[in-house]
Amino acid sequence: MEVATFLNGGVKDPRVLGKLITVTAVDVTRDLGHATVFVSIMGSDAERDATLEGLSSVASHLRSHIGRALRLRVAPEIAFRFDESVSRAARIETLLASIRPSEPSDDGPAPDA
Repeated sequence: MEVATFLNGGVKDPRVLGKLITVTAVDVTRDLGHATVFVSIMGSDAERDATLEGLSSVASHLRSHIGRALRLRVAPEIAFRFDESVSRAARIETLLASIRPSEPSDDGPAPDA
């Protein structure tokens, strides 16, 4: 929640501002030393790459924000990764829709009453 809030209002980097970024998951190590934030970014591949660079550049600011907000003595190192699962799921849905029959046929036998 803190990551999404920060990305929504606390980022001044033009590569991140105005982009539709969704935090899909966060993996944190047991010792809270490292956190990997998985994001979904709408746009072309070039826009996605630029946005990821912008996110990497604001990671240190996010780290201090998280540390203060959660009152942590040591905040985790933060790395951003693009979450491929959203685009993969959309591709699978498209493939499934293309192989489904458009409408079920009514030529089959009637069910027994």
